[in-house]
Amino acid sequence: MRIIEIQERTEMLVSQLVEVWEDSVKATHLFLSNEEIKNIKEYVPQAISGVSHLVIIENESHQPIAFMGIEDRKLEMLFIKNSERGNGLGKKLLNYGIENYSVNELAVNEQNLNSKGFYEHMGFKTYKRTELDEQGNPYPILYMRIER
Repeated sequence: MRIIEIQERTEMLVSQLVEVWEDSVKATHLFLSNEEIKNIKEYVPQAISGVSHLVIIENESHQPIAFMGIEDRKLEMLFIKNSERGNGLGKKLLNYGIENYSVNELAVNEQNLNSKGFYEHMGFKTYKRTELDEQGNPYPILYMRIER
Protein backbone atom coordinates (compact mmCIF):
# COMPACT_ATOMS: atom_id res chain seq x y z
CA MET A 1 0.00 0.00 0.00
CA ARG A 2 1.16 3.49 -0.73
CA ILE A 3 -0.11 7.04 -0.44
CA ILE A 4 -0.11 9.03 -3.68
CA GLU A 5 -0.92 12.67 -4.33
CA ILE A 6 -2.93 12.85 -7.54
CA GLN A 7 -2.19 15.55 -10.06
CA GLU A 8 -3.97 14.19 -13.13
CA ARG A 9 -7.55 13.11 -12.50
CA THR A 10 -8.26 10.80 -15.36
CA GLU A 11 -11.75 9.59 -16.15
CA MET A 12 -10.73 6.08 -15.14
CA LEU A 13 -9.33 7.18 -11.77
CA VAL A 14 -12.38 9.30 -10.99
CA SER A 15 -14.60 6.34 -11.86
CA GLN A 16 -12.59 4.07 -9.53
CA LEU A 17 -12.84 6.63 -6.73
CA VAL A 18 -16.60 6.95 -7.22
CA GLU A 19 -16.79 3.17 -6.71
CA VAL A 20 -14.79 3.50 -3.47
CA TRP A 21 -17.08 6.35 -2.42
CA GLU A 22 -20.26 4.34 -3.10
CA ASP A 23 -18.95 1.24 -1.32
CA SER A 24 -17.94 3.33 1.68
CA VAL A 25 -21.18 5.31 1.84
CA LYS A 26 -23.36 2.20 1.64
CA ALA A 27 -21.45 0.76 4.61
CA THR A 28 -21.31 3.89 6.77
CA HIS A 29 -24.23 6.15 5.86
CA LEU A 30 -27.01 3.79 6.90
CA PHE A 31 -29.39 6.74 7.33
CA LEU A 32 -29.41 7.34 3.54
CA SER A 33 -31.75 5.46 1.23
CA ASN A 34 -30.45 3.83 -1.95
CA GLU A 35 -32.26 6.54 -3.91
CA GLU A 36 -30.52 9.30 -1.93
CA ILE A 37 -27.13 7.65 -2.47
CA LYS A 38 -27.86 7.42 -6.20
CA ASN A 39 -28.78 11.13 -6.31
CA ILE A 40 -25.67 12.20 -4.39
CA LYS A 41 -23.48 9.98 -6.57
CA GLU A 42 -24.21 12.24 -9.56
CA TYR A 43 -22.19 15.03 -7.90
CA VAL A 44 -19.27 12.92 -6.67
CA PRO A 45 -17.18 12.99 -9.89
CA GLN A 46 -17.31 16.78 -9.91
CA ALA A 47 -16.33 16.95 -6.23
CA ILE A 48 -13.40 14.58 -6.78
CA SER A 49 -12.26 16.46 -9.87
CA GLY A 50 -12.62 19.88 -8.29
CA VAL A 51 -11.00 19.48 -4.89
CA SER A 52 -7.60 21.19 -4.60
CA HIS A 53 -5.67 18.27 -3.12
CA LEU A 54 -6.61 14.66 -3.85
CA VAL A 55 -4.69 11.94 -2.02
CA ILE A 56 -5.28 8.23 -2.48
CA ILE A 57 -4.07 4.98 -1.03
CA GLU A 58 -3.65 2.23 -3.56
CA ASN A 59 -3.19 -1.48 -2.89
CA GLU A 60 -0.48 -3.76 -4.23
CA SER A 61 -2.47 -4.12 -7.47
CA HIS A 62 -2.37 -0.33 -7.92
CA GLN A 63 -6.13 -0.05 -7.29
CA PRO A 64 -7.37 2.85 -5.15
CA ILE A 65 -8.83 1.63 -1.86
CA ALA A 66 -9.12 4.93 0.02
CA PHE A 67 -8.97 8.65 -0.72
CA MET A 68 -9.34 12.09 0.76
CA GLY A 69 -9.84 15.56 -0.62
CA ILE A 70 -8.54 18.73 1.00
CA GLU A 71 -9.47 22.35 0.35
CA ASP A 72 -7.36 24.96 2.13
CA ARG A 73 -6.97 23.38 5.60
CA LYS A 74 -10.33 21.59 5.56
CA LEU A 75 -10.85 17.87 5.01
CA GLU A 76 -13.62 17.83 2.40
CA MET A 77 -13.89 14.07 1.92
CA LEU A 78 -12.40 10.86 3.25
CA PHE A 79 -13.69 7.50 2.04
CA ILE A 80 -12.38 3.97 2.48
CA LYS A 81 -13.46 0.86 0.62
CA ASN A 82 -15.61 -1.11 3.06
CA SER A 83 -13.47 -4.26 2.86
CA GLU A 84 -10.45 -2.16 3.92
CA ARG A 85 -12.06 -0.45 6.91
CA GLY A 86 -10.36 -1.07 10.24
CA ASN A 87 -6.89 -1.36 8.74
CA GLY A 88 -5.68 2.11 9.74
CA LEU A 89 -6.10 3.72 6.31
CA GLY A 90 -8.27 6.56 7.61
CA LYS A 91 -5.68 7.35 10.27
CA LYS A 92 -2.87 7.27 7.67
CA LEU A 93 -4.73 9.61 5.33
CA LEU A 94 -5.85 12.02 8.05
CA ASN A 95 -2.37 12.19 9.58
CA TYR A 96 -0.94 12.78 6.09
CA GLY A 97 -3.41 15.64 5.62
CA ILE A 98 -2.58 17.13 9.02
CA GLU A 99 1.19 16.87 8.47
CA ASN A 100 1.32 17.97 4.81
CA TYR A 101 -1.65 20.34 4.48
CA SER A 102 -2.25 21.47 8.08
CA VAL A 103 -5.77 20.02 8.03
CA ASN A 104 -7.54 21.31 11.12
CA GLU A 105 -11.23 21.27 10.21
CA LEU A 106 -13.90 18.97 8.80
CA ALA A 107 -17.63 18.31 8.69
CA VAL A 108 -19.27 14.96 9.33
CA ASN A 109 -22.83 13.65 9.34
CA GLU A 110 -23.92 13.36 12.96
CA GLN A 111 -25.67 10.07 12.12
CA ASN A 112 -22.42 8.57 10.82
CA LEU A 113 -21.41 7.44 14.29
CA ASN A 114 -18.29 5.50 13.27
CA SER A 115 -16.79 8.48 11.43
CA LYS A 116 -17.77 10.89 14.20
CA GLY A 117 -16.07 8.61 16.74
CA PHE A 118 -13.00 8.23 14.53
CA TYR A 119 -12.55 11.99 14.19
CA GLU A 120 -13.03 12.47 17.94
CA HIS A 121 -10.43 9.75 18.55
CA MET A 122 -8.08 11.66 16.25
CA GLY A 123 -8.51 14.79 18.40
CA PHE A 124 -11.24 16.71 16.56
CA LYS A 125 -13.92 18.43 18.63
CA THR A 126 -17.33 19.69 17.53
CA TYR A 127 -17.64 23.48 17.46
CA LYS A 128 -20.90 23.83 15.50
CA ARG A 129 -23.94 21.73 14.59
CA THR A 130 -26.58 22.31 11.93
CA GLU A 131 -29.94 20.52 11.66
CA LEU A 132 -29.68 20.29 7.86
CA ASP A 133 -26.89 19.23 5.51
CA GLU A 134 -25.50 21.52 2.79
CA GLN A 135 -28.29 20.48 0.41
CA GLY A 136 -31.00 21.29 2.96
CA ASN A 137 -31.75 17.65 3.80
CA PRO A 138 -32.61 16.68 7.41
CA TYR A 139 -29.21 15.17 8.19
CA PRO A 140 -27.47 17.08 10.99
CA ILE A 141 -23.87 18.07 10.31
CA LEU A 142 -21.17 18.40 12.93
CA TYR A 143 -18.38 20.86 12.21
CA MET A 144 -15.18 19.80 13.94
CA ARG A 145 -11.74 21.31 14.56
CA ILE A 146 -8.48 20.08 15.96
CA GLU A 147 -6.06 22.23 17.94
CA ARG A 148 -2.41 21.59 17.16
